[in-house]
Amino acid sequence: MTRQKLSFLASPKPEAADACQLLRARYGHVSAEDADIIVPVGGDGLMLETLHKHMTEGKPIYGVNFGAVGFLMNTYDLDGLPDRIAEAEPAIIHPLAMMAETVDGERHSAMAINEISLFRQTRQSAHVRIIVNGKVRMASLACDGVLLSTPAGSTAYNLSAHGPILLIDAQLLALTPISAFRPRRWRGALLPLSAQVRFEAIDPERRSVSAVADNQEVRNVIAVDAAEDRSISMTLLFDRGHSLEERTLREQFDF
Repeated sequence: MTRQKLSFLASPKPEAADACQLLRARYGHVSAEDADIIVPVGGDGLMLETLHKHMTEGKPIYGVNFGAVGFLMNTYDLDGLPDRIAEAEPAIIHPLAMMAETVDGERHSAMAINEISLFRQTRQSAHVRIIVNGKVRMASLACDGVLLSTPAGSTAYNLSAHGPILLIDAQLLALTPISAFRPRRWRGALLPLSAQVRFEAIDPERRSVSAVADNQEVRNVIAVDAAEDRSISMTLLFDRGHSLEERTLREQFDF
């Protein structure tokens, strides 16, 4: 069987760069354009960067962890990489598409692997109207912010904001408030993957709001539309026995 061509990418951390060089020397290296599989060596931040850069190429991505958490990465081992990749368990994920309109009438599009978030820009709380599939579900949420998370991103910022962990095949999105003030006891909602979500800033001149798709920020927004884009599929590869589903299950019992 022909060995698959690998493209190794490294984070700026010296130890990740050194490991990347060892992997390249052992298994060969081609450009991402010529590769069958892309192998980022670093942390979850590098994985997100790699997913964004190669989002529409359809190439599987096998991450090697040299970061702080590495939830989306695999344990580093210089030996046996081709065999581990051949036996890896795939996880298919889809991004969220964001369209944000600003107070000056500009429209900005962006994609998110983890979440789309709205944040207050000043000392005053944000007031946000939430519309799902054309129906107003919350007339006014007073908060520091609110986010819409994918299953893959549910263990990231969503979890820090006390949102639910979603299994990768849960067919759900998590709508989670960030420091909600009114209604005080609202803890968010679970939405179907097909949901079309619209956030509208109430009084945006006085209570300015920014929108962020992963790490792409648009400031002074008046409205944000968000929905899963199923026309884009990305494949993450995980070592056998350490699938994304298994990691998500384990995360719920890890205290």
